[in-house]
Amino acid sequence: MSQEMYQAVITSTDSSQNKDKVPSGGAAPNTPIQILHEYGVKHGKIPTYVLEKSEGEVHQPNFVFSVTVGEVCCKGEGSSKKAAKHVAAEVALRNLQVDITDMSIPIKSESNSVVPESNGTSNSVGTLQELCLQRGWRLPDYTMLTETGPPHEPEFTFTCTVESLSETASGISKKAAKKAAADKMVAKLQSLSGSTEITWTPKPWVRFENLKNSSAEKISLLRRNPLSIPNMDYIQMLAELSAEQKFDVAYSDIDELTANGQYQCLVELSTYPVTVCHGTGISCTNAHHAAAHNALQYVKIVASSSK
Repeated sequence: MSQEMYQAVITSTDSSQNKDKVPSGGAAPNTPIQILHEYGVKHGKIPTYVLEKSEGEVHQPNFVFSVTVGEVCCKGEGSSKKAAKHVAAEVALRNLQVDITDMSIPIKSESNSVVPESNGTSNSVGTLQELCLQRGWRLPDYTMLTETGPPHEPEFTFTCTVESLSETASGISKKAAKKAAADKMVAKLQSLSGSTEITWTPKPWVRFENLKNSSAEKISLLRRNPLSIPNMDYIQMLAELSAEQKFDVAYSDIDELTANGQYQCLVELSTYPVTVCHGTGISCTNAHHAAAHNALQYVKIVASSSK
């Protein structure tokens, strides 16, 4: 049974459960909840939603809902119960590989590009959410890496991942750290697009099954050779393998040093499921080498496993 967690920035003032059902009169379903409900009716697996958690202040609540459809169980997080249920339903639809092209989730931009708000209160978290829904990408993933400092002056470090890209930032609260990471991600997407309009398109995700079945030169060498040769350039090796197998490689430095004072980083491969490996070293470059080595070890295991 698979489980995934995403955060919603969708807001709603209507929590009526009747709104979640497929509209009567033959109207096409137009929300993740409605589409998932129709899927469940057709397959005899009616979705069931459970409120897993309710926390936060009165003015800033946070809800976590799980949805179960047959053997698939997913979770969604949002600022309202309905928002959390919508995200849980969308994650379930993606896991079930249900066609969601007919979803009419409100999106501000009608073009194929997204322009973040330029005022001082721009919501980069909302911009990324909107962008991913519009493009049919996986929702942004926020992962807390560290929590440091005394209780009265904490510092949180979060990584924001959008498709094959990752950015890391810190803040005095979890919300501030997530927004800072989202700010950096929006800036990266704009840089890759060459303008303030985000037009960057990720490469297709490479499935593990493709790696298992590939007989290309670089991955065949990876299967045969040990990853313990002195002075081996693992960063270059991973870059050559990614070029051959057509997946992206993204390194993300972590500002916080380890307990023994070493640098650390994450490397993410645009495989499906996504591959994320950690590395440490006496310098940023050494940390990148360690992360690349760990990623190669993992890919070797996957590519060498029985088909």
